[in-house]
Amino acid sequence: MPRDRLDPLVVGRVVGDVLDPFTRSISLRVSYNNREVTNGCEFRPSQVVNQPRVDVGGDDLRTFYTLVMVDPDAPSPSDPNLREYLHWLVTDIPGTTGASFGQEIVCYENPGPSIGIHRFVFVLFRQLGRQTVYAPGWRQNFNTKDFAELYNLGSPVAAVYFNCQRESGSGGRRG
Repeated sequence: MPRDRLDPLVVGRVVGDVLDPFTRSISLRVSYNNREVTNGCEFRPSQVVNQPRVDVGGDDLRTFYTLVMVDPDAPSPSDPNLREYLHWLVTDIPGTTGASFGQEIVCYENPGPSIGIHRFVFVLFRQLGRQTVYAPGWRQNFNTKDFAELYNLGSPVAAVYFNCQRESGSGGRRG
């Protein structure tokens, strides 16, 4: 479909590297210090030290969501052998509320890329019920697709990503 080429999640290879194609059905708003994350925008590590505010749409408090935050470019975009690195996992987020109303089962670890430009991806899933999703044993080599399958989360209902690189540089060689 020609429309897919314009989808920033496709252009940024989030669809493919992290997710299968999906249809967004819920609003997801992620912001750091009142600056909203839009697909492909850039944040510096100093801007993402604290966990973001996350607002979830929907129309029913009795519907629960899981939020996953991953880095598919760890430890470096040219050799992402830790893909995906799990930075945050919040479950049981009631519809119409935000991540602060859910259960943080893997605490927020702020992005600190050392090599290259990394993508940090927030993915929202609708849960089948409450307390049906559990923490993985580790952060590295997390797989969002496998995780969703394990807990019957189905396709994502929303996703957004930002780019982040080392504070001091342009992502290229120093010298």
